Amino acid sequence: MRATIMTTTPLSILRLLLPVLAAGLMLIGTPARAQNIVVMVNGDPITDFDIEQRSKLDQLTTQKTPSRQDVINELIDDKVKMKEGKKYGVDPGVSDIDQSYAGMAQRMRITPEQLTKSLEVKGVRPETLKSRMKAEMVWTSLVRGRYKERLQVGEKDVADKVRSEGGEKLQIEGTEYKMQPIVLIVPRGSSQAFMEQRHKEAETYRARVGSCEEANSLFRSTPNAAIRESVTKTTADLPEALRKVLDDTPIGHLTPPEVTRQGIEMVVLCSRKPTTIDTPKKREIREKMYAEKYEKTSKAYLDEIRKAAMIEYRNR
Repeated sequence: MRATIMTTTPLSILRLLLPVLAAGLMLIGTPARAQNIVVMVNGDPITDFDIEQRSKLDQLTTQKTPSRQDVINELIDDKVKMKEGKKYGVDPGVSDIDQSYAGMAQRMRITPEQLTKSLEVKGVRPETLKSRMKAEMVWTSLVRGRYKERLQVGEKDVADKVRSEGGEKLQIEGTEYKMQPIVLIVPRGSSQAFMEQRHKEAETYRARVGSCEEANSLFRSTPNAAIRESVTKTTADLPEALRKVLDDTPIGHLTPPEVTRQGIEMVVLCSRKPTTIDTPKKREIREKMYAEKYEKTSKAYLDEIRKAAMIEYRNR
């Protein structure tokens, strides 16, 4: 089995880091790079420096000081997860991790460079966060890939739970949007003048395009532009601001251009039609039931591979 690598930034890390980094903590000095080996895990060392770095990252994200043993256990878990990932061919490359790191920064509305500086000023190397992200990416892919059937949540179970908690409806009216993302590529480091030029081009294209067919014909032959495969989303999948933009966009036309890391992005709206969607209560219960199944499965899996791991303490 070769599990699919999940490149999306783990939300657990993002939720923890976002308020802390935004607030800006007091300066923490850069640690001396102590390389004394504390634990060997399947022949892979965990050093004093690794423990110091993870301790600072944990303190930064939780606002609590973790015990040394708790930190060591986290690092051991990461080592056994990474080995298990390699066993099944789940081994994200540098580009995968950098993409996830950049995604985290984008969600925090800062650049990757600013995220790196925010970490470093608090004494945390970016590699420490990236290592934690990589372990979570590997583990999520493994658990979801190997135990897909076990993690499924039955519709009847969800419906029964909704009714037991007093929910009267399972579905409500909503809207289904079919769309294709478009990007006018702007290379990193380009001048503001070039960005403005591409923005003007985007507005010109908006005036020309009147259907998804026209958009595909135009952007598949336009240099330094790309049109992606169509995606279908419902009201429940989209934030309110984007729903309003799509509701205000005529069918077959482009949404207003937006500046992103890739360049100037727009969406061509291919269709918009009424549909039925799950109620917020039903979605909440389904997500909760899935999370419970995932947590139980993840813990049992981790316990199993950790028992089989070779863990040798050197200095504690």
